[in-house]
Amino acid sequence: MDVITTHINADFDCLGAMTAALRLYPGALLSFPGSQEKGLRDFIARHPEYLPPFTRAKEIDLGSITRLIIVDCQQAARIGRFAEILERPGLEIHIYDHHPVTDESIQRSGGGAIAPCGSASTLLADLLRERGLSLTAEEATLIMLGIHEDTGRLLFASATPDDYRLAGWLLEQGARLNLVSEALKPELTRSQMGLLKQLLTTLKTSYVNGIVISIAHASCDHYIGDIASLAHQMRDMENLDVLFVAVAMEDHVYLVARSQVPEVNAGEIMKHFQGGGHASAASAAVHNQPLKKVLEKLDELLRVSVSSDAVAADIMSAPVKTMPDSVDINEAREFLTRYNCNAMPVMNGERMVGIISRKIVEKALYHDLGESSVTDFMNTEFFRAVPDTKLADIQNYIVENNRHFVPVFDGISLAGAVTRTDLLRHIYGGRPGQSGALYDVGALVLPTRSRSVTGLLGKRLSETVRSTLRNLGAVGDELGLSVYAVGGFVRDLLLGIDNLDIDVTVEGDGVFFAERFAERYGCRVRGHEKFGTAVLIFPDGGKIDVASTRLEYYESAGALPTVERASLRHDLYRRDFTINTLALCINSDRFGRLTDHFGGQQDIQERVVKVLHNLSFVEDSTRVFRAIRFEQRLRFHLSPHTENLIRSAVRMHLLDKLGGKRLFNELVQIMREKEPTAAIKRMSVLGLLPFIHPSLKLIPATERVLNEAGQVLAWFRLLYLDNPFEQWQVYFLAICDGLKQDEFQDACQRLAIPGLLAARLQRQRHLVNKVLEAIKRRVKRAPEVLNSELYDWFTPLSLEMLLYLASRASNEQVRRFVSLYLTRLRDVVPLLKGKDLLNLGLLPGLQFGLVRQRLLQARLDGDVLNRDDEVALVKSIITPKA
Repeated sequence: MDVITTHINADFDCLGAMTAALRLYPGALLSFPGSQEKGLRDFIARHPEYLPPFTRAKEIDLGSITRLIIVDCQQAARIGRFAEILERPGLEIHIYDHHPVTDESIQRSGGGAIAPCGSASTLLADLLRERGLSLTAEEATLIMLGIHEDTGRLLFASATPDDYRLAGWLLEQGARLNLVSEALKPELTRSQMGLLKQLLTTLKTSYVNGIVISIAHASCDHYIGDIASLAHQMRDMENLDVLFVAVAMEDHVYLVARSQVPEVNAGEIMKHFQGGGHASAASAAVHNQPLKKVLEKLDELLRVSVSSDAVAADIMSAPVKTMPDSVDINEAREFLTRYNCNAMPVMNGERMVGIISRKIVEKALYHDLGESSVTDFMNTEFFRAVPDTKLADIQNYIVENNRHFVPVFDGISLAGAVTRTDLLRHIYGGRPGQSGALYDVGALVLPTRSRSVTGLLGKRLSETVRSTLRNLGAVGDELGLSVYAVGGFVRDLLLGIDNLDIDVTVEGDGVFFAERFAERYGCRVRGHEKFGTAVLIFPDGGKIDVASTRLEYYESAGALPTVERASLRHDLYRRDFTINTLALCINSDRFGRLTDHFGGQQDIQERVVKVLHNLSFVEDSTRVFRAIRFEQRLRFHLSPHTENLIRSAVRMHLLDKLGGKRLFNELVQIMREKEPTAAIKRMSVLGLLPFIHPSLKLIPATERVLNEAGQVLAWFRLLYLDNPFEQWQVYFLAICDGLKQDEFQDACQRLAIPGLLAARLQRQRHLVNKVLEAIKRRVKRAPEVLNSELYDWFTPLSLEMLLYLASRASNEQVRRFVSLYLTRLRDVVPLLKGKDLLNLGLLPGLQFGLVRQRLLQARLDGDVLNRDDEVALVKSIITPKA
């Protein structure tokens, strides 16, 4: 008896290969040795007519098997109960697999084929084609499913020309691609969605020997199938080169590995967990081991491939020169100069509290901050190595965090230091102690990370946007200029956020580039030669900002920058945060190539907002507000060191030097965010509100108004009244609610709010106070309020002020009044027009206006319901003509 089987947790490649093998072994029994992935189970349930008959493994008499045909597998541990007969004399074993042979592979006896290709289905389909066998449409579809699943629709790096050729042959045989598409894009169940969320939350990325490796893990108390599909989605969503997913379910830990780089062989790593696969895709199921232990073993396996016997003690510099934390920046320069150091630890007694670099000291002195404490600008986050720390761990820290200096501790004592120079000398040759700076932070440059995101562009950008980017790159090619998309557009592309606000930077003359592009593609251009910038204005009104690569330096803290031409690296270094330093090349030969000089991808992965250098807020204190805005908008967090620098800027009153207009613009941007309340509260926690006015604090009463403002605005948007309004004004009035009128006026002056706008805000704010008092007195006298009274109170107020009034109101009745006015009363007008009143005998003059007002009052209060009622009312009050 012939039996065709495969590995447990079978997938579509197993089914496709078994279907093909049945044509080579007519009459054989098909049997899954164990469970199937959820996607395969769902397909079988929806399309049973496509499947040949299968026999349960437990129903097969193992003693009757004379020939065992195994597809897509070579490991005995993965074929269930069929492994029991592998050593039986006389048993023929035929294996068809596309994975490489290993020491653990089952020995063939009598037939089969093992060859590198994208799937086992490809291998068997080729044999069918060679033998001239024709297939039914159902058979061709099942085999096509196997090829498409294992090659990622022929897009994985593991796909071969054979996969493409055999897919074409199967199409000729009648394979139905609509069913392939349906089967390979199943909808996620609620459980799978919850699991995917867990995995995305735990996803961490690190560098191993220069390769970016991502690991995610999760646990659940019941079995959830098709983890491989979730791994595919994660890889595509996050654009990952290497991904390992570990999920603990019941008494197993299920591992899925995906690799798109030749340096990481997923199959080899999974073999250590009794799993299998090939270089780009593999899996394993670990029985009765805790998730933590599996992850620790995975981490060890990954580090083995790059491990070295060298440790910190082998290359560290010692003894270490230090300075006390009591010195100021002037004294810090003296320490660095005296000992010829480019970086030095800062000590509080015997305890190391930070690291200060010559570069930071020089920048601080340039800004006349020589008398500031060294603790205001030192790096407070650092890796604590010990003499036995592996150099691989130190290298990971230096590369991932763009650091230059790692202290080495023996207990609590500082024993030595490993610098970037020490590490690179160790890697590339050279000797510790060579002449040069003792702790060199600037002599050598860390390698720039670069990768292609062309696939991401295809998934997340429309054809129109991609075409525009290619056109920009083509003009750059003609002019011999490198052209990059930069900034928030690139950041949000990686995050999967829609953002068509495209900024382009050119290594050369940006204005000349923009003018040439405008000539070619029929755009208008508005150039600014002084700054090397231009705006391209397209026929549909769309705009793209173009700039020359440049560097900026600041004459004083808080001043506007002076601009000079520079390289791309310098241009990116002048930006506010690492997450905004990514550059996407759009030249034809490098289209989609992402350049990352400062670890922006890592910080996006870790969802952290981080400045590029310690004087960032000194040079431009508006970055404090942008840091908070990005933190809250993107649901990121400030790095601890960045938050420390913000607090230092507050203590040093650097924001006092910030011009009112620039501060106002930053506040308006924050208060125009979709949900600015959290950002405003963050500003309060960091001590930023007093820079608007010394008396401005987020006391409980003010916080209540702020929270209510968010709810009122959300309610108003649900009304869909299509009335434009300035959201920022509502929030600005809310945070200033506790200020007296003269203090509010001072705040407007501090922010340099334009005169007419400031006067209107002050006047309307005062009017809101009067209206609230009037309502309070009226309701106290009698709870029933006429509609005409509401109309008289609220009509003089702008929409923003009405929403602010509703936020301020401490009782629900006032909010109902505002709701009634906005939804029913605001647009009420009499049916009779001025001409109608003249025809009724009313003479122009004072009485004319009084009658119109009386008509409006009557309509508001329901005293008149139609035109005839209004005519009757007018006749009852007009003065007859003489």
